[in-house]
This record gives sequence, C-alpha cells and structure tokens, in this order.
Amino acid sequence: MNKRNNTFLRPAIAMIELIFALVIMAIVLLSAPRLIHTATQSGFLSMQQEGINEAASKVSLIMSYPWDEANTDSSFLSPILYVSNSADSSLREFNSSGRRAGTPKLSTRSFIRTDGNKLNASAAPLGFDTGENNDNDIDDMDDFADTAIADSSLQFIDSNENNVDYIENNTTINIHTAISYMNDTPAGGTYVDPGADGKITFSPLFDAAAPGYTTNIKKIIVTLTSTSTASELNNKKIVLKAFTCNIGNYSFERDF
Repeated sequence: MNKRNNTFLRPAIAMIELIFALVIMAIVLLSAPRLIHTATQSGFLSMQQEGINEAASKVSLIMSYPWDEANTDSSFLSPILYVSNSADSSLREFNSSGRRAGTPKLSTRSFIRTDGNKLNASAAPLGFDTGENNDNDIDDMDDFADTAIADSSLQFIDSNENNVDYIENNTTINIHTAISYMNDTPAGGTYVDPGADGKITFSPLFDAAAPGYTTNIKKIIVTLTSTSTASELNNKKIVLKAFTCNIGNYSFERDF
C-alpha cells in the first residue's frame, strides 16, 4: 500500500517543482527589461558625469590663467586694470592714489604697475588679442572665449566595433565656453559704504554688461550639450558658471 502511494506522489511532486520553476522564470523575465533599463540609465549617467568633470576641469583651467592680456607680463606684478566708467564707481581708483578706497598704502594691489604704467582691460567682446590666432597663443583667460577658439568636445567612440549597438558608441558631448564682462554693481550697499548693517549684497545673476563696456568682473559659462539621439542626453543642457575679478596680484612681504 505504501509503495503504491509513493508511486502516485512522485508525478505530483514533479508537477509542483515544474510550477515553481515556471514562476521563477516568469519573475526573471519580467525583471529583465527593468534591469536592462537601469543599466542603460547608468551608462547615460556615467557619460554625463564625465562631461561635467571635463567642464569643471576646464573652468578651473581658465581661472588659473591671468585675468587679462594686460596681466600676462610676468616681469611685473599684475596691476588692477582700468575699466569703463559704466562699471561700479566705488571700484575705481580713489583720489589718484593708485589704489581703491580702503586699500592700505602698503598693499601691493595697485592700479599702477611697478614700472609706472597704468593699463586698461581688454575691450569687449573678449577673444584672441592682436597677433593671436590659435590654441598655441592662449596666454590669458579671454583666449578661451567662444569667439576665439572652437568648442571642444568629449567623444565616446569605439573604432573597432562601430556596428555594435550600445549607448556609448559614437556619442559626442559638446563643451561650449563663453567668457564676457558682467555687471559688477552689488544689489545692496556699496563696496565703499555697505550701510548700517555692514553688509554688501551681491547676487551674481551673470547679467551681461552693456555691449562694448568693460567691468571689474568676467563671467565664465561652460555649457554641455550632446548630439546623441537618446532623449536622456539630447534633451539636457548642463551649465557651469563662475566669475573672476579684477583685483590685481599681491606679493608677500619679505623680512630678511
């Protein structure tokens, strides 16, 4: 009797095992598209991060260069440069002192270079200066402006597997750089007289300066776009902004 029951139970157990196997396979098949989508999104995110890192590195590189062509002579300490009268009036030279209001007399930040010359900032629009034509002539931050050199790009290309369909293949991220003067007037208070609260409110909205005018602040805007047909890339525009000021350079006091 027991032997007969065991004979009937074996097919039933096999059927239960088959049902469990089918359920597990169904779960796996249902999860596969989601897993593939997640992996694809991760690939897009990786490319975006590489583009952002490249753009951030470019901003840092630009800011490491002299503020203006007039500051490129390494024989002298970079002076504060004269700009248009449309710039903030409290940042001008104070009473022909060679310095801004509030600057100590012993400070090396001066409008007058050590050889006695007073220099003007480059005229707008910014770009290559006279005699400069290509990347080899870059010697100040203005030379990175989009009017001066072609946009750079970050490319993801596999020359050995051009027929392979994967997201990194033949994808280009364009890096567009714009450098120009921006409004240098604070929104509240002035640089000379901040007011009763002792605060200056400066909101860098990156408003452009009046056309043709120079100011004490230059803005750097690096924009990332992509030629990819993937909506995750071509519908996005990533913008990094920075600004740098016309403050000249300084030297440390040496006590021998």
